[in-house]
Amino acid sequence: MREENPSARAIGLYWGTVAIALLLATPLIPRLCAGMPSCPFRSLTGIPCPSCGATRAALALSRLDLLAAWISNPLVTIGYLFFLAGGLVAGGAALAGKPLPEPKRFPRALLTTAWAAAMLNWLWVLIRFRMG
Repeated sequence: MREENPSARAIGLYWGTVAIALLLATPLIPRLCAGMPSCPFRSLTGIPCPSCGATRAALALSRLDLLAAWISNPLVTIGYLFFLAGGLVAGGAALAGKPLPEPKRFPRALLTTAWAAAMLNWLWVLIRFRMG
């Protein structure tokens, strides 16, 4: 029998709670995004930052327009969807008394893939910025 880890269960409950709160707050996203300042990095340098387009992606996701969200910022879109799905799964597992196992160490291949995805995403944002 597996020994229960209370911190893993708590993380699952917190993650699930935040995911549900984000889903419930979806109707408020257009109002929240309306007050967002422009990107300081882009304002100073004229170059979009890796997360430029995140506000547009959030607005598109609030309308369930996955294509527009993807075009605005693919990595933000994927991250948001994985965060929500993971939170719902982790929260449900924690409520069922079966918290997800905590990773002990991230493999180098996963870290390299994450870095490459971030760089490709920034390249996408830069190309999109130049195109229009």
